[in-house]
Amino acid sequence: MNGSDYYVPAAALGIAFLFRLPGLLRRRRDPMIRSVAGLLLMSGAGFALAAPPTITVVNRVVGVPNVSAPLVYAILSVFNTCCIVLLAYWREGFGAAVQRRVRRWFGACGSVVLLLAVCFALGDAPVERLRDLDTYYASTPWIREMIVVYLGWHIMIGVVVPAMCWRWSRVVDGWLRAGLLTLVAGFAFSTGFGLVKAVAVIARWAGGDLDFLSTAVAPPLAGMGAVLTTSGFLLPQGRRLTTAWEAWQTYRWMGPLWRGLRTVMGVPTPTSWWEPFGSRLLDRETDIHDDLLALAPYCDLRTMTARHERALEAGVSPDDAWAVAAATMIAVAITAKESAAGSGEEPQETGTAALGAVLGTGTRGIARISREYGALRHDSVAA
Repeated sequence: MNGSDYYVPAAALGIAFLFRLPGLLRRRRDPMIRSVAGLLLMSGAGFALAAPPTITVVNRVVGVPNVSAPLVYAILSVFNTCCIVLLAYWREGFGAAVQRRVRRWFGACGSVVLLLAVCFALGDAPVERLRDLDTYYASTPWIREMIVVYLGWHIMIGVVVPAMCWRWSRVVDGWLRAGLLTLVAGFAFSTGFGLVKAVAVIARWAGGDLDFLSTAVAPPLAGMGAVLTTSGFLLPQGRRLTTAWEAWQTYRWMGPLWRGLRTVMGVPTPTSWWEPFGSRLLDRETDIHDDLLALAPYCDLRTMTARHERALEAGVSPDDAWAVAAATMIAVAITAKESAAGSGEEPQETGTAALGAVLGTGTRGIARISREYGALRHDSVAA
């Protein structure tokens, strides 16, 4: 694999981490958020640091040949630990028993990282190896132990996690089941990476040469495993993403009516671009609600009724006919208010009853009326 084979997935994972960063800053005490962010960060860092060009740079900057090896091993060990911790949070919540188990997992991971550092410090690996360190130093004292510790931890996690995911996937459905099955596939590739590496190392111990398993077969397995594993943990967020998409879509649909009312009602509620779409949708809906109530004296139920009847006679569906009628009444009311504001004319009789029916349709109903209002404005401009 060349550098791009590592840097492309590293960049994708880095972008995913940046998208999660605002949520992490807002809810940094949430163990689930921290675990997802840690998983993305460790996975991306593992790819970036495992790339041969990066290995060369790190070794030269530190001034110690092959120092990248224990660093990459440590990062991948933390990544594997984040996987099992996140799975525990998913399945069992954040109770005291889970927190104790999580501390034990991280304690074990810390011991693995410490062993990797100690073994590398005690060993002797003077010849820089960018792709085949595992097999080249398979029989070197202490470096051999470092490789065994890393592969042992990797394979153990790779067996435990998919077994848990498979059992759990049989009792759930939807996005969660899709995520769990993706995790099973991801860890199958990841475990395959560890096993292939182990076979190549054992072959060296036996005097054979299966180095191609470590240098040519294992890296693609690792890449696919990391991408599938990360995707598996992100898939259950699909329900949240669907909700966010629906909020954005409704927010956009409300735009024409919101802007039309703003032309006669003044400055809107200030919002920030980084606010969640759910909050921005609520602000926009509140603005529309308040502005329509202020527009009530200019609304005329007869206008809406007449337009509704004409739409039905034209073959429009009842729901669409009602939305067109409400949008027409509001457009006429906005024009009436603008004329009254400029001429000093008295407003018409109250249209509160008409607006009560409009506001009673809820968020989706107002969004539909807004879309019809936008179409009316477009037709009037075109005419």
